Amino acid sequence: MSEHDEAQIRAEVRAWLEANWNPEYGLIEWRTKLIESGWGAPHWPRQWYGRDLPVAMNAVVDEEFARVGAVGVAKAGIRTLAAATILAHGTDLHKEKFLRRILTGEDTWCQLFSEPGSGSDMAGAVTRADRRGNQWVINGQKVWTTSAHKAHWGLLLARANWDVAKHKGLAYFVLDMKQPGVQVHPLKQMNGHASFNQVFFTDAIVEPEMMICDVGDGWTVATTTLMHERRGADGLRSWATGSDRKGRIYEEERAEVATTMEPYKWYPQRAGRVDLVLERAKETGKIDDPIVRQEIARLLIMSKTAEWTARRARAAQEQGRPQGPEGSLGKLVSSNVARQAARVHTYITGADALLRGKDSPMGGVIAEILISVPATSIAGGTDEIQRNIISERVLKMPKEISVDTDKPFRDVPRNIVSSS
Repeated sequence: MSEHDEAQIRAEVRAWLEANWNPEYGLIEWRTKLIESGWGAPHWPRQWYGRDLPVAMNAVVDEEFARVGAVGVAKAGIRTLAAATILAHGTDLHKEKFLRRILTGEDTWCQLFSEPGSGSDMAGAVTRADRRGNQWVINGQKVWTTSAHKAHWGLLLARANWDVAKHKGLAYFVLDMKQPGVQVHPLKQMNGHASFNQVFFTDAIVEPEMMICDVGDGWTVATTTLMHERRGADGLRSWATGSDRKGRIYEEERAEVATTMEPYKWYPQRAGRVDLVLERAKETGKIDDPIVRQEIARLLIMSKTAEWTARRARAAQEQGRPQGPEGSLGKLVSSNVARQAARVHTYITGADALLRGKDSPMGGVIAEILISVPATSIAGGTDEIQRNIISERVLKMPKEISVDTDKPFRDVPRNIVSSS
């Protein structure tokens, strides 16, 4: 898109905001108005609340919103993965039922992929989806499910066919999290938060129209969800923040952050908080330590490289190219950045980095960084998984020897008991 087109879009969104923005709107009221205008998700199809604009124009629209302090649609959390997946694979019924309420923030979502017995091998799911009459009946367990205790809907990957290879027997559903057959148990984390949950299904029901794909295509849909999750790995620092401006809409946005988005408030810490490093080094005088300076320089170089990798991924998306290696590369780099950031914060703060409470550095933020960073190497696919993807798909190296990809999943030895 040319500079002329960019200037035209900027002028259009600026004029629309000047005519419509009012901080005394209610949050849902404003987002509804925004959705109807198409400026809330301008890269979405016009039929589904967008303007069919290139993804690159999102930055232009965001700049104009930031200029006047206008609140946008709900963008953070698993709901963004739900929207991307539904847009790519859902039926018109799914889009009509879910997309608007995703953008208004009225519905909260969770991702029901990981299981206790399969770790990062999500294709090894043993949660059962059995067809009984005109319904799907779900039995099994998921774990490490962020926001399951708050979610209205879940993106569920379950096994619907045990007589084919593991990747071919999966189905993908939208599951009602508020039904009696779903039990959610929060998991207390060592950083004091309880964002993750175990989820148990006992004859939970999914109506047939809430199936996203045919049996056997579940892995393809799940790959779309994971692709968007990895593409978004560089944006964790902006999650769960609200404006301190005055006005009804800002008050309601802050309330949303304090409730719906509360499980994500530690996510900036798990990314390492590179943004705090120089400030802390200057405050403590460690900026003059040549060894610490070298470690800070290494961190800032890694962080800038990660930023460029993320830009490559976004550029590919904007040009309509299929997902390349940037998602896994970016995810792996973000883990390396987070670990280096934790190391640098320790160099800067010393033994006091272990302290928590009001007398600790930055009110316990530094300690929270140190014990939260390991999550970056696990969530969204472990570092080992990303290395396998890069080695096999990018470097064209031989695949790891596998004993379970060709035989019927029913015959694959597993480390948990199944009733298949």
